[in-house]
Amino acid sequence: MGPRSGKLLSDEETIERFKKGEEWGLLTSIDLRGCDPEKIRDGDYIRKFSVDLCDHIKMRRFGEPIVVRFGADPRVQGYSLAQLIETSLISGHFAEDTDRAFIDVFSCKEYPPKAVAEYCKRYFGAESVEYSVSFRT
Repeated sequence: MGPRSGKLLSDEETIERFKKGEEWGLLTSIDLRGCDPEKIRDGDYIRKFSVDLCDHIKMRRFGEPIVVRFGADPRVQGYSLAQLIETSLISGHFAEDTDRAFIDVFSCKEYPPKAVAEYCKRYFGAESVEYSVSFRT
């Protein structure tokens, strides 16, 4: 249900489908290109993003975000994020070599996927964003 797997639904259509009760979880995979290099290389900024995103989509955090920088291979070097939420998980990897970010939001509570993708784009100053949506049954 994304640019490569089918027609994206509007946020309203996505939430309506989800609320019908036939879906268990909602996954949005967000790919950001051309991110602000300073932002994706700043662990404190990524931690703040995690908190702000949860507030923005009204998800209750379970503990503090885990943000770790690693990667021996420059191609994958950068920060990774894991934020448990009461309804599942937000995760991300920030690739310093290409100034890209890959963020996943998975929840059994509804949220607006397109709005979340645009929020992430603005937060990291990305030039472009692509996202896909999967319903988990």
